[in-house]
Amino acid sequence: MLALVAGLIALASALASVRRAWLVASATELDGQGALDLLGRDDGARYVPALRRLCDAEPRAEWERELFHALDERDAERRTALVNEQLTELGYRLDRWASVPRVCARVSSSGAFLLATLVLRRGLVDVEALPSDLTDLLLGGLIGQAITVVALGLVGTTFCVAVHKQVAAYARTQRQAMHEAVERLEALVAARLEGGA
Repeated sequence: MLALVAGLIALASALASVRRAWLVASATELDGQGALDLLGRDDGARYVPALRRLCDAEPRAEWERELFHALDERDAERRTALVNEQLTELGYRLDRWASVPRVCARVSSSGAFLLATLVLRRGLVDVEALPSDLTDLLLGGLIGQAITVVALGLVGTTFCVAVHKQVAAYARTQRQAMHEAVERLEALVAARLEGGA
């Protein structure tokens, strides 16, 4: 029974960590590096209208639409402030649930050790009343159950730590690429607005 509880704790921890990964992966519809590669070309300005149309057509690209709305501002100071607000929003989106995988790893391992202790405690309550042959058998079974409980917890912990490491690296990369892409996009739009004024 306690092994089942340990398995459920590990599963819940893993699912919460996967949710964190999904939140980071869906923070923006644009891939930061892809946008940066496109906009960083010598003819990057010609891709801005197409990029905007793509974002307008995608219902989930709300952050990107707000970014383009901010870039439409003619006043340079106001445009910079609005773009910085969108970059702050991007940071929030990439940092949502950032500590959840670490917390889940702790819960999974701590819960497993607690449950393993309960397995051993429950089994050792009346051990003195048994003959020595049965005592050896009982202790062997208890240790096996406790190891199973701890192993389930450690599987959950390992999964959560792996998700945390991978998602943190992806979030850093995406944040850096998006900042550079937005900077490039802002320069291209500013040049267009100043040229048209």
